[in-house]
Amino acid sequence: MATQNLGIIMHGVTGRMGMNQHLIRSIVAIREQGGVLLSDGTRVMPEPVLVGRNGEKIEALARKYGIARWSTDLDAALANPDDTVFFDAGSTQMRPTLLDKALKAGKHIYCEKPIATTLEEALKIAHTAQGSGRKHGVVQDKLFLPGLRKLDLLRRAGFFGRMLSVRLEFGYWVFEGDLQPIQRPSWNYRAEDGGGMILDMMCHWRYVLDNLFGEVQSISCMGATHIPKRWDENGKPYKATADDAAYATATLTGHGGEPVIAQMNMSWATRVRRDDLVTFHVDGTHGSAVAGLQDCYMQERMATPRPVWNPDVKQDMDFPAQWQKVPDSETYDNGFKIQWEHFIRHVVEDAPYRWTLGEGAKGLQLVDLAIQSWRERRWIDVPALPL
Repeated sequence: MATQNLGIIMHGVTGRMGMNQHLIRSIVAIREQGGVLLSDGTRVMPEPVLVGRNGEKIEALARKYGIARWSTDLDAALANPDDTVFFDAGSTQMRPTLLDKALKAGKHIYCEKPIATTLEEALKIAHTAQGSGRKHGVVQDKLFLPGLRKLDLLRRAGFFGRMLSVRLEFGYWVFEGDLQPIQRPSWNYRAEDGGGMILDMMCHWRYVLDNLFGEVQSISCMGATHIPKRWDENGKPYKATADDAAYATATLTGHGGEPVIAQMNMSWATRVRRDDLVTFHVDGTHGSAVAGLQDCYMQERMATPRPVWNPDVKQDMDFPAQWQKVPDSETYDNGFKIQWEHFIRHVVEDAPYRWTLGEGAKGLQLVDLAIQSWRERRWIDVPALPL
């Protein structure tokens, strides 16, 4: 079977997300499986070059995972015509500049989200990519989670009837750093370094809502910095200047002129008492479902119990037991890896691909409007973007 190589410049893979999800669980895993299968039966083998500022870390990472090439010279990597794809998982603040540089070098580009820190920057780089003739994509990994794929299966099967509402609960307690070590980078809680719950997560919720439940039409949001003082990786205290929680309501396009109502609670200052770190509870006229990262549970109309409100009697209904688990009807691969395979096919054989930088700009639009709503304490309509 014929195999062709695809040179990929991977920048920012010493960070947690870039290393674990993109390098190890995506590119290394794809190489171990023999590449990406194309529609004509041939395969594409990704040939990465790891690029970063810390040569010692990059070299050690490359050696550990059998990557032959690494460099601290991004300009030299971009100048190599054999490497046709540039991937970035570095800092959000640097991303628009790096993507622009890669496009000018003639590379196809793929990157983590957010694609920028402001909508203006996001639109600029999206327009540049669209006019470049190069392929471009942004990570939208939540769409490939097993739990959400099962939820989408129910939606496409008409299980919900008319969808009424979506309730999204996300978050967990991120240790302050004084008594217990932090488990998220300290920059996440400094606005000046690109941190913030709204910037980090609203980009995710935009593509999840648009693709699974209905396009976002309007939003009301309130952010908060619940923990004003934290300690960094070196145990040094600092002032938390970014929002560590946000509480939002949105209207989505529905059927028959009635909107779907979406509620989104997201917090790094909450303790978990639910099935997963994120759950999506969807109610419809014919059934309801609750999905987490891996599993999904459903309750159809004719199996809905009849609870009775009586505050004087201890509740004897086991509500979780009244839901049916959606079975694993297929093998679910890593979501990041699946999208990498889609993008590689898009680059090599022009396979359809919809998760472009334009979709990434929509995420920044919702970030900006959520922050505006918080600042002005009002509902904000979501206009169509000039894409």
